[in-house]
Amino acid sequence: MNTRANTAVIGAGVIGLLTAWQLRLTGHDVTVIAPSIAQDASYAAAGMLAPISEVQYGQDDLWPIMTASRSEYPQFLSTLSRATSVPTGYRENGTLLIAADRSDRDAVAELAVLQREHGMEVSALTSSTLRRREPGLAPGLSKGWDVPSDHQIDPRQLVAATRAALEADLDPRQFPGAGAPARWNTATVTSVEEAPDEQEAPGQRFILTTDDGAAHPFHSVLLVPGLGYSEIAGLPETCPLELRPIHGDVLRLQVNAAQLMRGESHVLDATVRAKVNGRSVYLVPRADGGLVIGASSREDSLAGTHAGSVQELLTDAVAVLPGVKDMELTEITTRARPGTPDERPFLGELRPGLVVSTGYSRHGILLAPLAARLGAALVKPALLGPASSDPTPELSAEDQQLLSRMRLTRHRD
Repeated sequence: MNTRANTAVIGAGVIGLLTAWQLRLTGHDVTVIAPSIAQDASYAAAGMLAPISEVQYGQDDLWPIMTASRSEYPQFLSTLSRATSVPTGYRENGTLLIAADRSDRDAVAELAVLQREHGMEVSALTSSTLRRREPGLAPGLSKGWDVPSDHQIDPRQLVAATRAALEADLDPRQFPGAGAPARWNTATVTSVEEAPDEQEAPGQRFILTTDDGAAHPFHSVLLVPGLGYSEIAGLPETCPLELRPIHGDVLRLQVNAAQLMRGESHVLDATVRAKVNGRSVYLVPRADGGLVIGASSREDSLAGTHAGSVQELLTDAVAVLPGVKDMELTEITTRARPGTPDERPFLGELRPGLVVSTGYSRHGILLAPLAARLGAALVKPALLGPASSDPTPELSAEDQQLLSRMRLTRHRD
């Protein structure tokens, strides 16, 4: 008997695409439905894989899932690289925490203490060591700390690699039981309903309606629509989620060749996360000489780029890395991220075979492998027949503990 599930993934950001890939690996025939591919929050993201550097007070539930997801990246990327030669943009270049002045130093030092108390590897650097490590940094910076295990990935390259893997003809010897190449539907889902009569579409549990009026039957559905969740009628309306747009302005620059000495490819090696006059700024160097600058976070009515945020980002970046002012500014991107009341994402069942995964805020790229694996595991019970009363029968005790730290583990009517 053919038990392969015909599964829809609604949304094509990084988490949606990685989840589609995970579903394909576990035997689903996947259709990705979205108006565009990774053009929203994923397009702007800098891609810091930084469970240590991103620790904040009062987010105890987030730390374990951030750390767990970071540890899954190497295996995930290894599997992806067996399916495609498209580079993933992963770099193990470490992270430096920088304090610009004395007040910034006290704030970062207190956070470093908290990080070490949770067993995280954070070590203070002397001024001379910091200068040797990154000679391009501004002289007179107050203090620096080394976080060697926080790395980065280029989300745009990760999207390209995952899309290539989804479309590839996989070798059954390397990927036994994998589903067919993904199908793509460039549309917006407007409604998700339970199929009114299974006799009309045997085995199809859900009917998706798209903005062209077409109806599409599927065995199972994974909702990864970001902020678009509230715009989908039908079953999602039975479980409203507290999502709000958090806007961020991100700058992309390119190093000028005149700034480099012979043999150099960049003026910065490690990713830098700094405090400058109490404000946060990050600088993420790309292997091709690019530099991503960000950290602005706004909850206002302006969907477009905020001029003051751009000014502050450039001012603070130059205060940390003076060479920024001689680079070419190539792109300014503004996107809204789906925020939740406490930054914990929503991941869980709405119905057997219908799973929602959204609300990853500024941690979406970091949490993507874990979100994809857990989301796919929650969909899996719909594959072979009536779902078990256990909402996560395929998950280990450790995975169920991680899932319990999300804001939604199972819908209750």
